[in-house]
Amino acid sequence: TYTVMSKRLLLSLVNEGIVSGWDDPRMPTISGFRRRGYTPSSIRRFCQEIGVSKANSLVDVEFLQFVIREELNATAPRVMAVLDPLKVVIENYPEGHTEMLEAENNPEDPSAGSRQIPFSRELYIEREDFMENPPKKFFRLSPGSEVRLKHAYLITCTEVVKDDRGRVTELRCTYDPASRGGEAPDGRRVRGTLHWVSAPHGVRGEARLYDTLFTLRDMSETEEGKGYGDYLNPESLTVRTDCIFEPSLSDAAPLDRFQFLRQGYFCADRDHRPERPVFNRTVTLKDTWAKMVRKDETD
Repeated sequence: TYTVMSKRLLLSLVNEGIVSGWDDPRMPTISGFRRRGYTPSSIRRFCQEIGVSKANSLVDVEFLQFVIREELNATAPRVMAVLDPLKVVIENYPEGHTEMLEAENNPEDPSAGSRQIPFSRELYIEREDFMENPPKKFFRLSPGSEVRLKHAYLITCTEVVKDDRGRVTELRCTYDPASRGGEAPDGRRVRGTLHWVSAPHGVRGEARLYDTLFTLRDMSETEEGKGYGDYLNPESLTVRTDCIFEPSLSDAAPLDRFQFLRQGYFCADRDHRPERPVFNRTVTLKDTWAKMVRKDETD
């Protein structure tokens, strides 16, 4: 679904510069799937599951996504990456101090071991993980609220810093020194858990977020008088150029696959460099917050 298999039409996409080439991660080609992060085993399983039919058939792309998501859930190391950074300063944390925290690589695979990640006074979190005037059931960070930083400490937002246009540029917070590992010593309940990256240690890079190439589910059902170009998805590629990655990702090699916590599964692109990481999103995770918002809107 949401694509075409005609070699003539695919060639026109390449020749017209709509995609970057036959290995563009949006293309339904083996090289495109590989660059996007699909594994040979996931493609083989997908083919085995759908079988072979003599008649034309339409297979939902979500099934292909399910297959790779299931495989990568079991095999991909978990790492932290902030795609839309918002700075956090922990005011009661010692200036100039860094501590190394232990983080498990994959809870689904104990043999994957753990790694050390740096924690410091200045961090980055996702901008969408903060709301100044949050609705009910928003369990992320807001003024006066307390959240858990994954593998680290509990923090509370005490001040919001804005620029001249009213845009939030920085959050001032305090942390509970006794909550290392994310557990409150007095047993208080903290529902929100955020991923983060240490500001002095994080590596700036790029994330390419891919979506379907076309907006029409079945491209054989185009309206009369309309061509394939009328159904091109303007949001098939979103490039985030100011991401912050945990330092271990500098060592990734092209085609190395990871789960970015709370973001999705990503694969290092051929353009990846240690000083400038580049990752392609293979598939998203299930977004429980988005589902909750949609449910509230329909109630």
